[in-house]
This record gives sequence, C-alpha cells and structure tokens, in this order.
Amino acid sequence: MQIGVIGSNRCSEEIVKIATDVGREIARSGATLVCGGMEGVMEAAARGAKEEGGRTIGILPGFNKKQANKYIDFFIVTGMGEGRNVIVVKSSDAIIAIAGGSGTLSEIAFALNASIPVVGLNTWDLRISGRKPEGIIRARSAKDAVKKALTMIK
Repeated sequence: MQIGVIGSNRCSEEIVKIATDVGREIARSGATLVCGGMEGVMEAAARGAKEEGGRTIGILPGFNKKQANKYIDFFIVTGMGEGRNVIVVKSSDAIIAIAGGSGTLSEIAFALNASIPVVGLNTWDLRISGRKPEGIIRARSAKDAVKKALTMIK
C-alpha cells in the first residue's frame, strides 16, 4: 500500500509535529509514504516514516533529484512543476491532507475526482452551495488519520 501525504512546503511547528506523527504511523502500518519530496509537511512526514524504518517516495517538481529532502528513498524527477501533483495523487491508494494551501487543494480535487480516499487533518473544509459534499474524511490525530486511510483502502 502507498499512502500519500500532502500539505504546504511552509508550515507551523504544530503542523510539522502532526506530519511527523503521520509519517511514523504510516511506517508502523507497513505502507509506503508518497509525497512531493520537498520541505514542510512533506519533509516532516518523510522524516517520521524514516524514524520508524519506513519507505518513502518523493515525486519531485523539478529536473534534479538533489532538490528532494534527505528522507526520501526513491526519487521520481518529473520536471512538471505543480503538474506533478497528479502523479502524487495517482501513485497513492489513499491521501492524508495536512493543512495546506492551493497546491494541497488541487491534490484533494484530483483525488476526489479519481475516487481516491482523502483523510484530512487541519485541512480544507469544502462546501458546494453552502453544503458539504462527500469526500474528505476528518481525522482527530495522526493515528486516527492513518487508521481511516487504511480502512478506506481495504
């Protein structure tokens, strides 16, 4: 199983802690972590996974694998900029969205469109004409987020 972790490349210490804990839980579950391979949420989650002996894949926006954070095991160099967001999503069996900006929102949309489960921690609250659509499953903690992602995969 591959669980994608999405979120901003700049974030607060609180979000870094949440992302690190999500990475740890993904590794403990035996799944592989997929992310954009850069800083912020991506680096924190990858670090957490590596601390627990997990595997990490970084889908990089540029042309050089050296732009990846030091916790990435496998590099996919796309040269696609933000277009790589589709690859992050399509390479994942489920997505965990942690906080995030407009790039994270695009990844959530790609996942929902592809019927890939999305679990959210402190992330976007989507509404259509004032009502919440089906889609983002809310989690209360890193452990809860990974448990929900795994349940949705199975």
